[in-house]
Amino acid sequence: MTPPKKPEPLTFDMGALNTKAPVVHQTSAGGVAYKKEGGETLVAIVSVGEYNRWQLPKGLIEKGEEPSTAAIRETCEEAGIEGELEAALDKIDYWYVGEHEGKQVRFHKIVHFFLLKFRSGDVSKHDSEVNEARWVPIREAVQMLTFKSERNVMEKAAAVLASTA
Repeated sequence: MTPPKKPEPLTFDMGALNTKAPVVHQTSAGGVAYKKEGGETLVAIVSVGEYNRWQLPKGLIEKGEEPSTAAIRETCEEAGIEGELEAALDKIDYWYVGEHEGKQVRFHKIVHFFLLKFRSGDVSKHDSEVNEARWVPIREAVQMLTFKSERNVMEKAAAVLASTA
């Protein structure tokens, strides 16, 4: 297995966070999909963007969709695998600056994360917005994830799985 390339730091206009730029609210859901293999717990993570940021599979919740259903769907789309819902893990929120309908805006995103037990699929069957999806040992995943909030979610998943072992 090739060691992951360290992601470039994210850059954006910090001033835009302090201005009156319009705010776009988004709600997403994602999953910590796991499987046991050879006595080890593996989790599926994905690499996205031009800097190959390692993160948990997640995406926007569709109108009328439950967060847990969206987490299962997004994990399937982004990581190529189907998971069975086991537990709610955490809800995180963060801000970032980007473009929306041709204008610079501040995004406020809330993400619901769920623990999913692997049922079927293949990480090589991820969708085109993902550079790579792979199974990694859970402790290694904590180190690989780009964002602290997602590392915290992974730590919570590890604690839940350890308490049920």
